[in-house]
Amino acid sequence: MSSSSRPVINRTFSIAPMLDWTDKHYRYFARLMSSQLLLYTEMVTTGAIIHGKGDYLAYNEEEHPLALQLGGSNPADLATCAKLAAERGYDEVNLNVGCPSDRVQNGRFGACLMAEPALVAECVAAMRDVVDIPVTVKTRIGIDEQDSYEFLTEFVDTVEQAGCEVFIIHARKAWLNGLSPKENREIPPLDYPRVYQLKQDFPQLNISINGGVKTLAECQTHLQHLDGVMVGREAYQNPYLLAEVDSQLCGLTTPVLSRDDVLQNMIPYIEKHLASGGKLNHITRHMTGLYQGQPGSRAWRRYLSENGHGTEPGIDVVHKAREAMG
Repeated sequence: MSSSSRPVINRTFSIAPMLDWTDKHYRYFARLMSSQLLLYTEMVTTGAIIHGKGDYLAYNEEEHPLALQLGGSNPADLATCAKLAAERGYDEVNLNVGCPSDRVQNGRFGACLMAEPALVAECVAAMRDVVDIPVTVKTRIGIDEQDSYEFLTEFVDTVEQAGCEVFIIHARKAWLNGLSPKENREIPPLDYPRVYQLKQDFPQLNISINGGVKTLAECQTHLQHLDGVMVGREAYQNPYLLAEVDSQLCGLTTPVLSRDDVLQNMIPYIEKHLASGGKLNHITRHMTGLYQGQPGSRAWRRYLSENGHGTEPGIDVVHKAREAMG
């Protein structure tokens, strides 16, 4: 896709990169409900792209606007991957400076890079030198004992000087030792005011907030202070939340699809996947939350979970799961 034909990126609402969750099937599903939200891939390491045997950059054209999140700390490798991403038509490249897992730390990327702002700046500059799409950074408000506001502003200032104009800030610090990734999403306290202050002190930057957001009303509150909101687990576990993003947050008057409309629009995609030899559960595992909060939602989840595995299940499983709701 040429730069002139790339979609304009609306950063008001985005879905966080989530390992094992935000794959191309989930992203297609999410895009059905909102034309405006910005989608992110799962984090992909530079090593996987450069040395792996699979196609780690595959996506559906319908997913645009779409950002690739990269994990890495070698500027040359990141530049190689950013160039490949741009050539494949991605609309943004995002550097992960927020993941706290041991595996990520051992690879010297993720949240531990907050301690090396000069290296992050070098990585950003290397990627910007070879692409004409935005290079952005997703980070935390601090790590371990380095959690002062001054530490955060020094990091942002250093990386901005390398040309980064867009930051997504997870409003928790990360403990690099002693907490699991799951605990790091829940135990360190949220500090939304710190991110608001960052926007006040860097008004020229586009700053989105991430962490603990569960409703569009909460999004609207954050948008009074910031440029965008990134939602993670809630957008996955309660995906129908996305159906009103365009109308409530982006000012569009397009009709809001019903849950059944979303399901019907997924049927051709599922059938195409099955016809190509794919497994039903590759897609339906992302759809179990579609009817969350509705009568019969438990029957929907149970039927898909119990009957959607293996190589045999066909599209009839989806229809029967909907019938099971009564």
